[in-house]
Amino acid sequence: MARPPRARERVLDAFEEILLTDGERTATLDATAKRAGVSKGGLLYHFGSKEELAAGLVARMNELVEADIETMHAAEDGPVSYYLRTSIILDDPLARALTAVSRIAQSGSPAAVDALKAVRLRWADSIRPHVRDEASLDLVMLVSDGLYFNNALRHDVDVTLNPSGEGLAAVIDLVRAVTAP
Repeated sequence: MARPPRARERVLDAFEEILLTDGERTATLDATAKRAGVSKGGLLYHFGSKEELAAGLVARMNELVEADIETMHAAEDGPVSYYLRTSIILDDPLARALTAVSRIAQSGSPAAVDALKAVRLRWADSIRPHVRDEASLDLVMLVSDGLYFNNALRHDVDVTLNPSGEGLAAVIDLVRAVTAP
């Protein structure tokens, strides 16, 4: 697959950054072009509207999710451990894309909401063969959500609410023990 033009990637990077730092309302085409260092015409060459820009970000997220799922299946410690362990990573390209698309979804975009639901289903489908039943799958998904949410709070509080090191390993072992097929 051919690599997208660098200007297009800069525009997506700028849009994502504005969504993450300033919110969806400030992520206008003008603000995005300015942050990307391109003219508005340059932005419009790649994305004819804010909806197309959002669709580009959703496509980026989906590519990152696909790579994540491949890595999950290849993980030495298995998909459940991988999924839980990576739930506390906040500043990598996938986490940034997920958060940015979440901001678009929160503004009322049905396409972004549907894209996030589809991601959740893809992860669940990848984990399902590695757990005993649907309740076990729910447990893995909900523990992951809690790890992610609590880790997101770490920037606003003095203490991290998530286990790490041996504590995280113990949580993962416990979840694996009660969910294993």
